[in-house]
Amino acid sequence: MIKFLDKESLDSKIVLEAHNLFKQLSPSKKQITLQELLSYQRNPLIFACYQEEDIVVGIASMCLYKVISGYKGWIEDVVVDINYRGKGIGEKLISALINKGKENGLTEIYLFTEDEKKAAIHLYSKLGFKQRDSKLYNLKFL
Repeated sequence: MIKFLDKESLDSKIVLEAHNLFKQLSPSKKQITLQELLSYQRNPLIFACYQEEDIVVGIASMCLYKVISGYKGWIEDVVVDINYRGKGIGEKLISALINKGKENGLTEIYLFTEDEKKAAIHLYSKLGFKQRDSKLYNLKFL
């Protein structure tokens, strides 16, 4: 079951399960809490997938922003528990973000993935995402 998360739906169990999922994606990266993320003025969209006894087995988020070229979304932090991969959970999460983006009037949705994540690339292509001929640059402060 896919659920939209907001400040009111958070409890300590969801926060801990999401924290543990993110560690599977990026074990060395520092995390901020879901409470902090959802208290940000421009709330991101966060969906969680629940299996069995209400255990969170997948999460995905999308930041929304407006610029001169339109109202856009950037999908981040998509992770499915290693024991539940290959069951269509990632597709359900991304589809939920796409549908919510359409409801919100987005003009475009972006995402990034590494070349070695073949399953993710296949999924994104299946859902209509096209690889752009541009380079992604970043500047880290920490």
